[in-house]
Amino acid sequence: MSLLRSLRICLVVRSGSRPARPLQSLQPWHTFHSGPWMASSASSKELLMKLRRKTGYSFVNCKKALETCGGDLKQAEIWLHKQAQKEGWSKAAKLHGRKTKEGLIGLLQEGNTTVLVEVNCETDFVSRNLKFQQLVQQVALGTMLHCQSLKDQLSTYSKGFLNSSELSGLAAGPDKEGSLKDQLALAIGKLGENMILKRAAWVKVPSGFYVGSYVHGVMHSPLLHNLVLGKYGALVICETSERKANLEDLGRRLGQHVVGMAPLSVGSLDDEPGGEAETKMLSQPYLLDPSVTLGQYVQPQGVSVVDFVRFECGEGEEVAEAE
Repeated sequence: MSLLRSLRICLVVRSGSRPARPLQSLQPWHTFHSGPWMASSASSKELLMKLRRKTGYSFVNCKKALETCGGDLKQAEIWLHKQAQKEGWSKAAKLHGRKTKEGLIGLLQEGNTTVLVEVNCETDFVSRNLKFQQLVQQVALGTMLHCQSLKDQLSTYSKGFLNSSELSGLAAGPDKEGSLKDQLALAIGKLGENMILKRAAWVKVPSGFYVGSYVHGVMHSPLLHNLVLGKYGALVICETSERKANLEDLGRRLGQHVVGMAPLSVGSLDDEPGGEAETKMLSQPYLLDPSVTLGQYVQPQGVSVVDFVRFECGEGEEVAEAE
């Protein structure tokens, strides 16, 4: 069944979920002999268990970290992450060039800012893994923090894009050290697949504007309630003179149309109606009622569609370059 048909049949198709792969422990970096601090005392075992629970690394690596750092839990955690990062960069170098057509789109909204991000991996199986989803979450948070740091005075909406290298250079966030590229290396080290931080888009709006959003194949993040994950995502920027009760539902329907009909431009209400091959959004047959155009559906709603963003997971590089 085509995407277009499935979207017409139902408003949201929830994808089935598969159990996340258990956290993979890194291989021991080298053998060691336990130091004097590792005497079989209850406190030493408790410290080892605490580090293991907090980091997810193997007992042997946690034991080595505590021995190296003289039982200092915080320093042991830092040591573990540094070793894991080295392992991740090593794996990333070996896997570089392998195709990454799978992955997830992440959509995050906070206040007047909305971001879309795309992170790719090699297989759909890994895209359903909790560790991969945590990486997408970190990328979305890093992009959001970057957008919120831009001190612009908004008289109208603003929209921007980040390519792979720009996205990789962003700070990972207040609770993570280093850049998003560092987080990518850690994920590659743990999951053993090539991955890329593909792209991101952001929209900020002042009063009088509204951003409608939609994700197809939706999965809600297990850790961040306002992050939505899926295979397609769309943002639709609308201008409205008053706050209407049905704006959220209207914005979702408009986003759904953008995902299903893949317009290339907004167009004008004065444009002639077109068929399914039409690329101007307002002239396209409305996805959920093809007897009218999208423009004819929107006009009585009291909003004006001014712009949109559409992401499809795994789109060709030429699409990303055009954006």
